Amino acid sequence: MSQDNELNTLKSRFRGYFPVVIDVETAGFNAKTDALLEICAVTLKMDEDGWLKPASTLHFHVTPFEGAVIHKEALEFNGIRDPFSPLRGAVAEETALKEIYKQIRKEQKAAGCSRAIMVAHNANFDHSFVMAASERAKLKRNPFHPFATFDTAALSGLAFGQTVLAKACRTAGIPFDNKEAHSALYDTERTAELFCEIVNKWKKLGGWPVFESQTEENQES
Repeated sequence: MSQDNELNTLKSRFRGYFPVVIDVETAGFNAKTDALLEICAVTLKMDEDGWLKPASTLHFHVTPFEGAVIHKEALEFNGIRDPFSPLRGAVAEETALKEIYKQIRKEQKAAGCSRAIMVAHNANFDHSFVMAASERAKLKRNPFHPFATFDTAALSGLAFGQTVLAKACRTAGIPFDNKEAHSALYDTERTAELFCEIVNKWKKLGGWPVFESQTEENQES
């Protein structure tokens, strides 16, 4: 593989990390006590020219764990009327996370990356719920970094002057339907598009791989 092609890889672009976009819908704000109700993961890939794109999507409705707190106002916000309805086709936290982690590890290995890193909008929220659910399910092979994330709220604030997902997407030229919002599947797909747009915008401006090449030249001179 040539030096240029090597730079156009996830492994090189993100310092060995494999970025995975995550969004969760929950029954509250406390990851330790409140139910995880829905989760979606979108993996990413880089084409031969170094442009970042969405890859695969995994989406699950989740059954509240035993003893979970469910706040009525949270259900009104995300539109999940009955978390226990069999019509949701929900699965246990363990089942959802095992399937997601299995796919992440497969694609992470193929990309030559050493660890996954979560990409999310206001990432601390999603990260905390995923970590808490993993702990409840006693999943030892959690592929995500224990605390590092890429937060698209902060990144879009820098790139587009907007921190709200809908406004950031529209400013970036990404269509956003408020009627579809607060679905983990919809929000994850839009967040993935937004993150790709930010990373690719930086590349278009000459920030990668030109910046790295220039840095190496400066070090050698």
